[in-house]
Amino acid sequence: MTTYLFPPPAVPSLPILGRDERFPINRLFFVGRNYHAHAVEMGKPVDKSVERPFYFTKAPQTLTPSGATVAYPPETKNYHFEMELVVAIGAAGFRVKADDAHTVIYGYAAGLDMTRRDLQLVARDKGRPWDLGKDVEQSSVCSAIVPMQGQIVDRGAIALEVNGETKQVSDVDKLIWNVREIIADLSLFYHLVPGDLIYTGTPEGVGAVLPGDRITGRVAGVAEVALTVGSPE
Repeated sequence: MTTYLFPPPAVPSLPILGRDERFPINRLFFVGRNYHAHAVEMGKPVDKSVERPFYFTKAPQTLTPSGATVAYPPETKNYHFEMELVVAIGAAGFRVKADDAHTVIYGYAAGLDMTRRDLQLVARDKGRPWDLGKDVEQSSVCSAIVPMQGQIVDRGAIALEVNGETKQVSDVDKLIWNVREIIADLSLFYHLVPGDLIYTGTPEGVGAVLPGDRITGRVAGVAEVALTVGSPE
């Protein structure tokens, strides 16, 4: 029996719709600038004919369940929401062909990639890592996992409101790299395993929130997600 100096943290996990078991989380992958209008909004248009997807990661400890209230994070004055379709990996896959991408999918969820935008942009413009802007405590918000084994979600309205006011409206069919293409490309770099989550990117309309704001979002046919921004600590 292994003895630890202090108790190790619990395995991050999410509920699974219709099941008693929970979905244990391994890694959190995020696709950057994967909707044309958002890429333009960020001042970095994407030309799919000459570019590949790019990714960043967040610590699994940043995972936060839908419905939570989180403190407004420190060292930022520009805390942004990003609404996303999330893919839950349920089988091991390495160098997965796009036509076979469905074989590694367990299900989907609706997620929020909360971002310290001011810190992200400073890092981006100086060629530094995005960690302080993206790998923010309690910033990877996710609904329950919806089992949809072997299914590819390639269309469906995606939307977000803040305090009931619509901020983001688009469709998953506007992804620059779709779910099949993302899995095929990401699995060239990593051995995907059950428990990996892939946040597939956000549409245009991202913006700042303040303490007291209530965020609600949804991906049609998949799930809804919600978050309340609390006071700073």
